[in-house]
Amino acid sequence: MFQKLEAVEKRYEELTIKISDPEVIANQNEWRDLMKEHAEIEPIVNKYREYKKTKQAMEDAKEMLSDPDLKELAEIELLEAKEKLPEIEEEIKILLIPKDKDDEKNIMCEIRGGAGGEEAALFAGTLFRMYSMYAERKHWKLEVLNENETELGGYKEISFMITGKGVYSRLKFESGVHRVQRVPDTEASGRIHTSTATVAVLPVVEDVEIDINPSDIKMEVFRASGAGGQHINKTSSAVRLIHIPTGITVECQTERSQFQNKDNAMKMLKTKLYDIKKQEQDNEISSARKSQVGSGDRSEKIRTYNYPQGRITDHRIGLSIYQMEDFLNGNLDEMIDSLIAADRAEKLKGSEE
Repeated sequence: MFQKLEAVEKRYEELTIKISDPEVIANQNEWRDLMKEHAEIEPIVNKYREYKKTKQAMEDAKEMLSDPDLKELAEIELLEAKEKLPEIEEEIKILLIPKDKDDEKNIMCEIRGGAGGEEAALFAGTLFRMYSMYAERKHWKLEVLNENETELGGYKEISFMITGKGVYSRLKFESGVHRVQRVPDTEASGRIHTSTATVAVLPVVEDVEIDINPSDIKMEVFRASGAGGQHINKTSSAVRLIHIPTGITVECQTERSQFQNKDNAMKMLKTKLYDIKKQEQDNEISSARKSQVGSGDRSEKIRTYNYPQGRITDHRIGLSIYQMEDFLNGNLDEMIDSLIAADRAEKLKGSEE
């Protein structure tokens, strides 16, 4: 670990010189990349320097023990350093855990009603509202890209984008099957129904990360369906893109402009293609996948919302929260913080094995 820390500190010192070089500053792209790397490793370097300073203080205190006049002070300083050193070591280990390069990205989220018919569609609507309110709490921007609404106000499916600082890092563990147990409004006998909805959270990619051959895309335009007034239904503003090599199809019909819908549909397509690439890379590193919370498999049941008991249980970490209304109103931080902590613990454990 300490050899790695020495190398990181050396790289940090090199970067400090480079980002002050006028020739590098003149090349804005290179300077921006170096500044980003510098900022990423700075917390590690600062903590390592704190470790070395504490280690030196411990050695100095040991030498002072032989001096009768300084022995009492030396014992106090030695004890403080001995207590502090393991804490710093643990902090360094956490800082050295490889960061997910997608953590700072925006997301595209798809929610689909699963088993349970109309009740599943209503639950999909409940989840969309929950994430919308969470985004509002975080001062993130949410934009609906495509929706297929049911007569009772639920969604067979809805796709939306959330933009803001660190969105993917907070919401990436939401992918999977969400199960609800509740008495539907349409159930006269009061029986509890179990329904599901699937959530897929994908990092939105930059154009440079995914290159698509225009000849591989088939574009179709059609009239938007559902709410939106006469204009949106009378013009062919909705766009469907089909990626011929993979068969992936995306639709966008929420904007009045065909151009805007096409632009949003292209973002959706690139995000889905990037997700396939990411899944392939993750499958190649199976040990890394095992050290994460959940496999990322969208067929995995990750959470149950039990209305009669007022309980939300995440099955991956065994955490139950008994504040249903608060949770569904977007207060997700306790759950998300626990998932992040569990994932970090698993990765830390994996790095020590």
